[in-house]
Amino acid sequence: MGAVLQVVRGFAMGSADLVPGVSGGTIALVFGIYDDLVAEIYQASSAVGRLLRLDLDGAWRALRDVRWAFLVPLVAGVGLAIATLAGILRTLLAERPVLMSALFFGLIVGSIVVASDELDRRDLPRLVILTAVAAATFVLLGLRGMAMRDPGLAVMFAGGASAITAMILPGISGSFILLMIGLYQHLLDVVHQRGVVELAVFTAGAATGLAMFSAALHWLLEHHRATVMASLIGLMAGSLRVLWMWPTDQGGVGDVRLGTPVWADVPLVLAAGVVGSVGVVVIARLGLRRGDPSR
Repeated sequence: MGAVLQVVRGFAMGSADLVPGVSGGTIALVFGIYDDLVAEIYQASSAVGRLLRLDLDGAWRALRDVRWAFLVPLVAGVGLAIATLAGILRTLLAERPVLMSALFFGLIVGSIVVASDELDRRDLPRLVILTAVAAATFVLLGLRGMAMRDPGLAVMFAGGASAITAMILPGISGSFILLMIGLYQHLLDVVHQRGVVELAVFTAGAATGLAMFSAALHWLLEHHRATVMASLIGLMAGSLRVLWMWPTDQGGVGDVRLGTPVWADVPLVLAAGVVGSVGVVVIARLGLRRGDPSR
């Protein structure tokens, strides 16, 4: 039963990764497994790092310490969601952008409420950090870099590291980081044209970024958890910009240019937002937030 529950969690995380402005990290935070997820990514990355240094004994010991019963079903659920829901969500996001934006806007608001329960120090410094991170995220997500036509391998490496870092964090997606630095369209072209060298460099950057950032985040969660949680809540609050229901040019979910509400849509928007918020809070109070198949 524990493995099935973990697959369900992974499925929810994978579904979130398909939506601009929502990340699997947000869902992991709602389910109460964010710290464990970061720890296991760090442990697995440590094993790979030792293997690259030809420290076979150290790599084997690190691999044995990975909680595979936690990680494997979670990754399987993520993959299952991406394989089965990508087309459906793409259609819904294109044909019902206002409704879907409202639903996920509510989901993020509910996630902020749930994450606030884990903020064990609610003092002025944490409030300042939360507010500053929210404001910075809101501003940064309004930026779009000029599309790069021939960025070079060094930029592809850095782009991979930046995108994978964003995917670990709640409230911000790797695709938006690529949009901000102007690499998104080029990466799509590289994938379509099967540019093996550039894809390999991008993947190497992602692996390097994952190893370095997971180690830093793991240490911060262990030693400065309240500050990290305040920052993560700020990230989610600032990311609400991406899910605003009425972008200026009706570009759909993920358009960061804010427009004025269409009042005829407001009742439906409120209803969808409430469903998203209440759904997250209810899930967080039920069994999905309890139990660990590896323990």
